[in-house]
Amino acid sequence: MERWQRIARRIRVPLGFLTAALYLFELIRNAPRPSAIAWSLVLVLPGLWLRGYSSGYVKKNRELTTTGPYAHTRNPLYLGSMLIAAGFAVALLSWPVAVVLAAGFAVIYIPVIASEERFLRAAFPQFDAYCRLVPRLVPRLTPARPLDQKTAAPDAIPDSSAPPQGCSLSLYLRHREYNAAIGAALIYLSLLFLRPAMAAFFDWVR
Repeated sequence: MERWQRIARRIRVPLGFLTAALYLFELIRNAPRPSAIAWSLVLVLPGLWLRGYSSGYVKKNRELTTTGPYAHTRNPLYLGSMLIAAGFAVALLSWPVAVVLAAGFAVIYIPVIASEERFLRAAFPQFDAYCRLVPRLVPRLTPARPLDQKTAAPDAIPDSSAPPQGCSLSLYLRHREYNAAIGAALIYLSLLFLRPAMAAFFDWVR
């Protein structure tokens, strides 16, 4: 797995460029349908919300976050990214883009998640108990609750060292999660206006 993680780190940037090039190729080759763009929002908007909401809870490398979206899934940020990527594949109605995105997530995120889990297991003694209650990716419907010392509820997360806190705007800004919304807006602008802009440019050149 460590060897695969090294490979994943090396190919992450080239794979990103490949995906972007394929996306532009498909966009130029086939005009996006307005209905497909509209349907893509069903995935993209929840994905952006989930990433933004999650970033307001997580304190990377400082504490084990088990509240908010992390009481439903251990990797809400990655789940949000997957929803966003799936939404843009829907916007283009492109199987090649969908396949490349799915392969990219498998190649990159599976080893990344495994590496992060090793770190969390070594850094936080309660991580194994958290894993028993909260799925790795597909969220549970009801949140796992922090440990109630009086009732010791069976579905509680052990060793919660601090009372639950809400989503923090300062954490959201610190993690610069607004970049995801900016990137999504730019992609939607390309979906709506890139082909007409290119057609107008070539007409002007001729």
